[in-house]
Amino acid sequence: MSDDHSTFEGRLIPTLIVVFTGIAVLVVFDILADMSEGTTVTHLAIEAGIALVALIGIGALVWRVVSVARRARAQAVELNHDLEQSRHDAITWRKEAQDLLAGLASKIDSQFEKWNLTPAEKDVALFLLKGFSHKDVARLRQVSEATARQQARAIYKKAGIAGRHDLAAFFLEDLVLPEEPTRD
Repeated sequence: MSDDHSTFEGRLIPTLIVVFTGIAVLVVFDILADMSEGTTVTHLAIEAGIALVALIGIGALVWRVVSVARRARAQAVELNHDLEQSRHDAITWRKEAQDLLAGLASKIDSQFEKWNLTPAEKDVALFLLKGFSHKDVARLRQVSEATARQQARAIYKKAGIAGRHDLAAFFLEDLVLPEEPTRD
């Protein structure tokens, strides 16, 4: 159901309930007045039929409002359940990711130890792995850019790699599994 249709129906139904109620009340008063005047049974039956149709219309509209409200409540409960499930899934994913990241950080630090990096070189290597430029590393570590470059060269030499791309590749290579070849 579109929003325009819902808005239109939301205004139409109460209006129709008021109209049908007004018709029913007026017809009942007319029937009472006609009975005191001695109107024919056929005339009274027609007016009673009109009143009955108005009451049926009121009942149908009230039923519609109640069924829409029930459906909306059921959807709200379902959405709330879905939201809670999504929150739970997000918390679970974060915890799993946090454990994996902690394990990765531990493995990276272990590799830095194997390469005998100094604490300053470890900081520089982590910044380089995060994608920072030499200029950014210098600013973050409050050293000159030349010092940051020299520390990066020392890292590459100790690790036996050519540069920053090889540094990233060293750690990412085992994280990114090759895709299974697809068969056509």
